[in-house]
Amino acid sequence: MPPKTTSRRKAPRAVRPLRGTVYVTRQVHFNAAHRLHNPAKSQAWNQRQYGLCTNPHWHGHNYVLEVTVRGEPDPVTGYVLDLAELKRILHHAVVDLCDHRNLNDEVAFLKNIIPSTENLTIAFWHQIAPHICGGELHNVRLYETPRNFVDFRGPDPN
Repeated sequence: MPPKTTSRRKAPRAVRPLRGTVYVTRQVHFNAAHRLHNPAKSQAWNQRQYGLCTNPHWHGHNYVLEVTVRGEPDPVTGYVLDLAELKRILHHAVVDLCDHRNLNDEVAFLKNIIPSTENLTIAFWHQIAPHICGGELHNVRLYETPRNFVDFRGPDPN
């Protein structure tokens, strides 16, 4: 008769959480048209200020939006927040509303602003921030071209 073997179940290993602030970034893309134009100013002023970007027939960009959330990893999941959830938030709050749209005329949350990259980053922050439930919104970066981008790190507390 073979020797009797006993089945021993190993006790699960304890998870060792690590402490520290990390910065998690998700990148999304969208295409949109806009016109830089201040209606309170003359066409001559707009032409001097914005050049080709004030073309009354619009122009477009292949925008790249990067959003960074800051926080400590959850000791159970190891995440600051699930990147799939961040992607869902970015699409819901910005991409689905702006992609293949005219930013001046078709996007309600951009109504009556000059859609410069600077203004867009601020507007996007305000669209995204209420939906972040893990960590804290740290930075919104918008690339208008591969060489031109703007960062916004939230409203000035002063």
